[in-house]
This record gives sequence, C-alpha cells and structure tokens, in this order.
Amino acid sequence: MNDETAGSTGGPEPAYHPAAPAPIGVERTPTGHADVDALLERLGDADHLPADGHIEVYEDVHRGLREALTALDARPGPPAPPSSYDNRS
Repeated sequence: MNDETAGSTGGPEPAYHPAAPAPIGVERTPTGHADVDALLERLGDADHLPADGHIEVYEDVHRGLREALTALDARPGPPAPPSSYDNRS
C-alpha cells in the first residue's frame, strides 16, 4: 500500500522548524524626548522574541506613548496675559 501523505522518500514529512528570532534592522531616530526615546528603544526588545511575544512589547510601547501624549495635555501652560480689550457694552 502506498501512503500519498508521506514525503518523497516514503517517510513522514519533516517537522517544520521556524527560523530563530532575528533583528530586522530598523533604525530608531531619537526624538529628543527621553521618555519617548526610551519607549521607542523598547521596540528593539521584539527583535529577540518569537512573533507571539511581539504583541506584549507593542502594547507596552503603545500604552507608554499614549501616556506621554496625555501628559502633554495635562501640563499647565503659562497663564494667559490679561486682555486689554474689554468687550462689555
């Protein structure tokens, strides 16, 4: 009996072994904001993880970037100068 699911040598198909994680070589340009730069560098951690570990890194970086942007909105700026124009009639 001939097994058509067997490999060309008549034995079982060889097991699939994916390539090991490897850096993809994307350069990160510094922004000048230390907190943001640290988060962007964190993306490099995914270079050494299998694909199913990338999501944790990406979510962590995304959360940090959202917090950094939110903090920009929360910072009080200088007080507005008093208006010399009085619009009361």
